Amino acid sequence: MSKLSMLKRLFLAVVFAFPIGAYSQSSDTNQSNAHFLPSSKPDRIILNLSENPLEAVGVNWRTDTSQHTSKLEFAIATAGPEYREYTQLLQAKTEMLVSQQDDEPTIHANYHQVKLSGLKPGGQYVYRVGEGENWSEWFQFAIPEDDKEVNFLYFGDAQNEVVAMFSRVFREAIINLPKMDFTVYAGDLINHESADFEWGGWFDAGQWIHATIPSMMTPGNHEFSKNPPTLTPHWNAQFNLPTNGPSGLEETTYEVNYPELKIISLDGEQIDESPIYRKAQRDWLRDILTTNPRKWTVVTFHYPVYATAPDRYHDKMIDYIRPILQEFKVDLAIQGHDHAYARGRGFEENGQMDYEKGTVYVVSIAGPKMYDVKPDKWMDRKAYGTQTYQWIKVKENVLSFKTYTALGELYDSFEIHKDSKGENKLINQIPNTPERLQDK
Repeated sequence: MSKLSMLKRLFLAVVFAFPIGAYSQSSDTNQSNAHFLPSSKPDRIILNLSENPLEAVGVNWRTDTSQHTSKLEFAIATAGPEYREYTQLLQAKTEMLVSQQDDEPTIHANYHQVKLSGLKPGGQYVYRVGEGENWSEWFQFAIPEDDKEVNFLYFGDAQNEVVAMFSRVFREAIINLPKMDFTVYAGDLINHESADFEWGGWFDAGQWIHATIPSMMTPGNHEFSKNPPTLTPHWNAQFNLPTNGPSGLEETTYEVNYPELKIISLDGEQIDESPIYRKAQRDWLRDILTTNPRKWTVVTFHYPVYATAPDRYHDKMIDYIRPILQEFKVDLAIQGHDHAYARGRGFEENGQMDYEKGTVYVVSIAGPKMYDVKPDKWMDRKAYGTQTYQWIKVKENVLSFKTYTALGELYDSFEIHKDSKGENKLINQIPNTPERLQDK
């Protein structure tokens, strides 16, 4: 047989052995999607915040279905490799997810999760996940000191071209800033709720960072299918978030409590679409804020209270959520959805608006999809066509907020100072650079 005939036969064998859909070209990377398929080696490894982040952390990972069980091995970190002599082994809870969307192949995968508890403030830990001959590398993470200081990142929508375009923003934030305690995503992590290759791109954009810095995420509308709105099964399978919110909204509506910071996730899509879940979230939010001993409160949800353009009006957030934020003097609301940057205040009282008091509202965008910005009275700073990341620091009586562009340049900055009576004073520290706005 000629060498040419052998090559032709080999080519045909490969073509017929693998469905074309499983190796279609990704609009995100222009490369084969084969590396997004599950294998016996763990991937999509992620840490998630627990409701008590100084004591516990959630860990999730994925394998193919040949790995019926999986384990987590962890230890207190040491300066050398001796920690391997003192490890503990924990059996993971495992569930299978079968997913298919659009032109993607049907994918069967096992998702594994462990909640690591009994951790100590200021402690450093190492862990790896796997089974038999299929183990991940060792990852190291730290629990914050119990010193009432918390530092975290906040990203608006990643959503589109996540590997190609969001990854540089995420990685620039990690390179440019001090070490963060956790990261917040304000919804629309990907574009199509059950597109497994898109979720693979989101995990690829973060890579080892997801496995070493805990994440907290709130769902956006793109995490839901429509008619009726249904959360993608990927959410609960691949994340390990708190379940201390209203029944039926586990891992989408929840609270996380540091010594002097309460951070809350609300399910914006269910507020918008479901009268039952809207009321459940309102009642729950009011309840946890009524008995809130913490100095600082931050809330994250997807649909902004104040939009960045007139056609982006979100009436349910204004009518049902804003009054609670005002009543309980919530300090900061961090949001997504509008694909632009804007920051300011807006307090309604007796039908009149006061733009010099109340909760600070921020909308930001981390991915490349951009919408217009229309200047409005509530905005202190705004931007069009600008991918940003935000650093939020809470320490004692000061909340510091800084927004950076993808180039690492400071674009917006302010502080909130809280007095002994719990009243806030906002101090603008906006850099002396022009705002980035679309051409008229």
